[in-house]
Amino acid sequence: MLASGVIQPSTSPYSSPLNKRTVPDKYPIPVIQELLDELHGSRWFTKLDLKAGYHQIRVAATDVHKTAFRTHSGHYEFLVMPFGLTNAPATFQSLMNDIFRSFLRKFVLVFFDDILVYSDSWTSHTDHLRRVFHSLEEHSLVVNSKKCLLGRKSVEYLGHIVSFDGVRMDPSKVSAVLRWPTPTSLKGVRGFLGLTGYYRRFIRDYGKIAAPLTALLKKPTEDSRKKYWAWPIDAEQAFSDLKAALTSAPLLRMPDFTKEFVIECDASGRGLGAVLMQERQPVAYFSKTLSSRWLAKSAYEKELMALVLAIHHWRPYLLGRRFVVHTDQRSLRHLLAQPFSTPAQQNWAAKLLGYEFSIVYKDGKLNRAADALSRRDEDSLELSALSRPTWPDWSEIQEPFSTDPRLSKIKAALQAGNPAAPHYELIHDVLFYKGRMVVPAHSPWIQRLMAEYHITPTGGHAGAYRTYRRIASNVYWPGMMKHITNFVAACATCQKNKSDTQAPAGLLVPLPIPERIWEDISMDFLSGLPKVGGLDCVFVVVDRLSKYAHFIGLRHPFSAKQVADVFTKEIVRLHGIPRSIVSDRDPIILSSFWQELFRATGTKLKMSSAYHPESDGQTEVLNRCLQTYLRCFSSEKPKQWHKWLAWAEYCYNTSNHSASGTTPFEVVYGRPPPTLHSYLSGEIRAQAIVESLRSRDEALA
Repeated sequence: MLASGVIQPSTSPYSSPLNKRTVPDKYPIPVIQELLDELHGSRWFTKLDLKAGYHQIRVAATDVHKTAFRTHSGHYEFLVMPFGLTNAPATFQSLMNDIFRSFLRKFVLVFFDDILVYSDSWTSHTDHLRRVFHSLEEHSLVVNSKKCLLGRKSVEYLGHIVSFDGVRMDPSKVSAVLRWPTPTSLKGVRGFLGLTGYYRRFIRDYGKIAAPLTALLKKPTEDSRKKYWAWPIDAEQAFSDLKAALTSAPLLRMPDFTKEFVIECDASGRGLGAVLMQERQPVAYFSKTLSSRWLAKSAYEKELMALVLAIHHWRPYLLGRRFVVHTDQRSLRHLLAQPFSTPAQQNWAAKLLGYEFSIVYKDGKLNRAADALSRRDEDSLELSALSRPTWPDWSEIQEPFSTDPRLSKIKAALQAGNPAAPHYELIHDVLFYKGRMVVPAHSPWIQRLMAEYHITPTGGHAGAYRTYRRIASNVYWPGMMKHITNFVAACATCQKNKSDTQAPAGLLVPLPIPERIWEDISMDFLSGLPKVGGLDCVFVVVDRLSKYAHFIGLRHPFSAKQVADVFTKEIVRLHGIPRSIVSDRDPIILSSFWQELFRATGTKLKMSSAYHPESDGQTEVLNRCLQTYLRCFSSEKPKQWHKWLAWAEYCYNTSNHSASGTTPFEVVYGRPPPTLHSYLSGEIRAQAIVESLRSRDEALA
């Protein structure tokens, strides 16, 4: 630094911390989201980076002596603005804004020393670059050529990848999150939440997913103040779910302020959710977990709160523009024309004054995006019988509470209106924990529950984790993961029909993550099955983004035309023509008929490398899952394997996947699959189920 003129020897009487005596400069720093919103319609991008930007600003001669510092080799002072000064960021941002003031938000964005030039055409872009470089030259500012990216259709800017199509997360940042080790201190939790929180607008239901982690920071216990502490189970689940959510985050549309905005909002028992959209494409997501004070509020008040908070959150987009709000709460349709019964409702409604919008009722079945945001793992308080519809009375399941002192105390406290433990609630005299019905740990029904969710066709003899996720979506008991793990480990059918799996040696290059469902698929053939009814092969097709799969019986040998006909009937009919297909080098796929078919439809066939079908890892893993399922249910009668094929498809598509943190069915349809409920009049007390069954009967009448 001495040789380059950054510092010089000093005789200054100062040598003390300068920041402590500095009055902070309140110059506004740009909001990253607001900067990115300016890029709509841009097709060409150039990113410029100033070389040691702070060092290109000289310190006033009268202030140089104030920057003095000591080292083991002597006393020095800065001639240029050093890094680390309290007002250095504000000073630098002010300078950059002054230099590019006539260009800002027109074709130039500036965030400290990161300059982005954006244009809608190449001709405009070259003209914009000429003007930007002229301004830099006028002020003697030098760019770092090694870090500049000129004339790109897609570029990384402030941790995002921006292009004409929209904005998405920087894959390198996502990789950093995926490699993040399990936190062993509060500092590690803060760091993880800081990185994931930067991308929360991309993540559905971020607030609710991260709640167990943020709870660790709110009330530090004696253990959490230490360097290490016990890592809670729900925190580990949240840690994994956030990683999975980041890997499946969508491409967000750039807001177009010449077109109408649409908000879809919804409220469930524990959370609020909203999606800001244009032309049915997401611009941003918003979610919020309800505090204990709001959990007891009516559905109307929760829906009103969701509407108000969503509008307030996106105020810069909506103020001064007419927009539409979609809600599944019928009573909100005439919100501003009806009287309000409580001061709280009046207060919420007052926050909407000044906005011009209309409210459209949209049935919850159609309002999928916001509904998923608010509900996620607690889609209803119904006990969904995912195995088969043979459930006892609620009181019969919860009867052993009388012999469980802890649960009895919690239930008695709730009945008296004095909650004794967080996350518990009493609905129609039924105890729930985080929206799931509570079963006493020593209840005789636990063994039956585990059997229903594991050994039946919909359970599919899945592993411990997937079985746990199926059960945990409906019921809860203390230590359930350990009980389920032991139950699955002791399953004789699983021991007989499942084989150990081990990752292959070497490194495999994964395929890029698709952006939309059913645009990029994988396909394979599972052959060697006993011939029955003319079938001895399964055609496996899986969507690479949602993991949703179809299993189609075929007769071997088959021709290219037969496969093409089946593909059109079972895949194209339901999902359209894919953009790309990953397959192994099967002769059928390489046939001239396939090539002509794909050429005619514009599909690009992506072949996995010869002798390495693991590069098409999804169908390889899926084939093993399908083989295991068929062995478990048809091992005693192998020639009846075809009868289990539909159940195998249902089981796979409704099983939780670690990559997405949810099931393929929910990714595609935005909700869990409809389930059956067995009931007798007067036996089921939960009003949610009664209303559900009444609605079904009315629809069928």
